[in-house]
Amino acid sequence: MLFYTVMKPLVQVALRVFFRRVEVRHPERLRLPGPLLLASNHPNTLMDPLLAAVNRRQPIAFLAKSTFFKNPVLRAVLESGNSIPIYRAQDAGEAGPITAEQRAARNEATFGRCYDYLGRGGTLMIFPEGTSISERRLRPLKTGAARIALGTEARHGFRLGLQIVPLAINYFDPSKFRSDVLLNVAPPIAVADFAAAYAADPEAAADQLTERIREALEQNLVVSKDAADDALVQQVERTFGDHLNPDDDPATLYDNFQLSRTLLEALAWAEQHFPERLTAARRQFDAYLANLRRHRLTDAALDDQRRGSVAGLVNLVLGAPVWIYGVLNNYLPYKLPSLVAQRATKEAEFVAPIMMVMGMVTFPLAYTLQAAAVQHWLTHDWRLTALYVLTLPFAGFYALGYWNMLAARLQGLRAARLFRTAPAAGAELLRQRAGLVQELEEARTAFLARFSNG
Repeated sequence: MLFYTVMKPLVQVALRVFFRRVEVRHPERLRLPGPLLLASNHPNTLMDPLLAAVNRRQPIAFLAKSTFFKNPVLRAVLESGNSIPIYRAQDAGEAGPITAEQRAARNEATFGRCYDYLGRGGTLMIFPEGTSISERRLRPLKTGAARIALGTEARHGFRLGLQIVPLAINYFDPSKFRSDVLLNVAPPIAVADFAAAYAADPEAAADQLTERIREALEQNLVVSKDAADDALVQQVERTFGDHLNPDDDPATLYDNFQLSRTLLEALAWAEQHFPERLTAARRQFDAYLANLRRHRLTDAALDDQRRGSVAGLVNLVLGAPVWIYGVLNNYLPYKLPSLVAQRATKEAEFVAPIMMVMGMVTFPLAYTLQAAAVQHWLTHDWRLTALYVLTLPFAGFYALGYWNMLAARLQGLRAARLFRTAPAAGAELLRQRAGLVQELEEARTAFLARFSNG
C-alpha cells in the first residue's frame, strides 16, 4: 500500500498542478462505503485511475493488464498501488509463452482475488472497455466487470450489498497541460437487483448488467460518432464557444460538457435532415479558419483588437520582470516533460501520464539544484534560499498566465493592424464570421424547434 501512504499526497499535488481544474459531479457517490466497484471509461491510461484514487478516501484496487507486470520496476509500483493483473487474449504475444488454458486459469485466480477483496468491503476499479484510446467515444464493453460483481454477490447469497458506480471521465484536452477534466459520477447500481436474472442464466445476467453500465456511462460522457465529427465540434467550440455558451458559469464545467453533447446531437440531427446545408456550412467554416490562419489570427482576436486598454498594457509592462524571472527559473523543468513525452510515444493517451510523471521528477530536481546553487554562490543563508525556493512555483504559474495574456494582446494588436492597413481583408473576416454566427443561430433554432414540434 505504498501508493496510499507515500505517493497519494504527491499525486494529488501533481494532478492539481497538471490540470487547471478537476471537477467531480456528485462526489458523494464516490464516497459510498464499500464494497464498491467503479466501472469507468478509459481515455487517458494512467490518469484515469489516479483521478479516481485521489478523489476517494478509501484505497482502491485496480485491474491492470498483465504485460505491465513484466517490468520489475513497474510491477513494484503497480503492486504498491494494490493492482491485480488481468490476462487478456490480445496480450498473448507480449505476455510470454502461455496457453489459452493457462491464461484462463490465471484469470480465474484473478477473479478469485477480486471476489475476496470486494467480499472484505473493498473498492475495485475496472475499465470495461478493455483498452485505453484517447477519443470521445465509448467502445463496446467487456462483461468482466459484471461477471466479477455478480460472482462476488453470488458467493454471499446476494446479501453483500455490492454496488457498481459508473464513473464517466470527460477530458476537455487530455494531453494539454493546464486543461480541464470533469468526472461525472452516475447513480450506483445495486448488484443484488440482478439476483433472479443470475439464477436463471448467469451469462444473460452479465450481459444485462453490462448494458446498464454502458447506458449509465453513455449518459454522462461526451460521445462522438467518429473522429471527423468530433474534430468539427471541438473546432466550433474553440472558435464560437463564447457565443454558443454566453451564460457560461465559471463555477462549473458542466455547462461546457452539456454544450459538447448538444453540438454532437445537433450535428447528427443536421446530417440526417439537411446534409447539403451542413456540407456547405462545413466549407464555409473551413474557409473562415483558413482565412484566419492566413493572417495568423484567432477568432477571439477580432474582438480583442477592440478591447485593448491602457490598464492592460500597464499590467503587461509591470508584469514583464516577474514573467522573465518565472521563465528563467521554470522553463527547463517545464519543457523537458513535453520533449520526453513527444519522443517516448506517438499515442495521445500516453502523453499526459508521461508528462505528469516526468514533471514530478524535473521540478523537484531543478528546484533542488537551483537552491543549492543560490545557497552556495549567492545567499549563504538558508532562510533567504528557502524564500527563493518558495517563489519558484508561484513565479512559474504567473509566467504561464502572463504568456497567455501576452499572446492574446499580440493577437489583438495584429488584428488592429490588419483592420488599419488592409480594411477590406478585415471586413471579409467579419463578413465570414457574421455568416457563420447566423448559420449557427438558425441551426440552433431549428434543432430546438424539434422538441416543441414533438
